[in-house]
Amino acid sequence: MIGLIQRVTHANVVVEGAEIASIDTGILLLLGVEKTDTEENAKNLLSKIINFRIFEDQQQKMNLSLLNAEGSLLVVPQFTLPADTQKGTRPSFAAAAPPELGKKLFDQFIVLAKEHIINVETGQFGADMKVSLTNDGPVTFWLQK
Repeated sequence: MIGLIQRVTHANVVVEGAEIASIDTGILLLLGVEKTDTEENAKNLLSKIINFRIFEDQQQKMNLSLLNAEGSLLVVPQFTLPADTQKGTRPSFAAAAPPELGKKLFDQFIVLAKEHIINVETGQFGADMKVSLTNDGPVTFWLQK
């Protein structure tokens, strides 16, 4: 399971011209599910994300986690993250989870996230989404579990 996290001051998702999710201060997570992933991977990645210290304290040091900062989480399913880009100029999606597994683990990830974070918003699995964000910093990290 792969998470590309970005610290944001605002992020939103639009599907078919309508906004379906929006957050202010928090993390935009692009979530990629691989075919070998399990619910345990989801639990481990979520723990890493919500405890990862990327928010500034009073001394402007990145010492606060999403939990400490009481920020929001916007989770967007991202099928292309597991792509193999090592050979040629066309990505291979052989490592990506099939849609049934991807949706199941995405949904499980959201249920787990809502146990820890007050405001969890989501993109729409399988939809053509328009994602906008204001990256704060910019602060971006690739996490994998």
